[in-house]
Amino acid sequence: MKIRILIGRIIYNAIGKRMPLSDGKFNLGSKKVRAFCGKLIFNECGKNVNIEKGARFGNNIWLGDNSGIGVNAYISDYVKIGKDVMMGPDCYIYTRNHETGRVDIPMWKQGFTKTEPVEIGDDVWIGSRVTILPGVKIGNGSIIGASSVVTKDVEPYTIVGGNPAKVIRRRK
Repeated sequence: MKIRILIGRIIYNAIGKRMPLSDGKFNLGSKKVRAFCGKLIFNECGKNVNIEKGARFGNNIWLGDNSGIGVNAYISDYVKIGKDVMMGPDCYIYTRNHETGRVDIPMWKQGFTKTEPVEIGDDVWIGSRVTILPGVKIGNGSIIGASSVVTKDVEPYTIVGGNPAKVIRRRK
């Protein structure tokens, strides 16, 4: 692990993750501290980003300008988040899963599937408690309804919701 990433993770986990919400009355500069950590940790971290309190993330993350990671979010390895993305609290983005193909040994002993990156386009709104599964691509201008489970790609300018997420309507 590069020293820059290590320093960023130490600062984030010791201080940034625990600081107040970014929009709180007494935020103590938390938005700036967490953005600084993001610039050290992420492969790419744009301008005016907002990484909220309690967010957790793996390696190889890209975060575009004016985008946010929600309160208590979990972002797995290899996730690209475009520009102008809003993310509600408690969102989970996974890029791998448990192997389940064998029935002769317990699933927890089978390891994990290969990593399948997740890509989120520009100007996307991800509601609270959304779960995005491995390999999903979310197109520009899409809206993901709260508590949805996204199992398939979402076309640009589409509103989806539910479990599994289904098309509600198109934005244009």
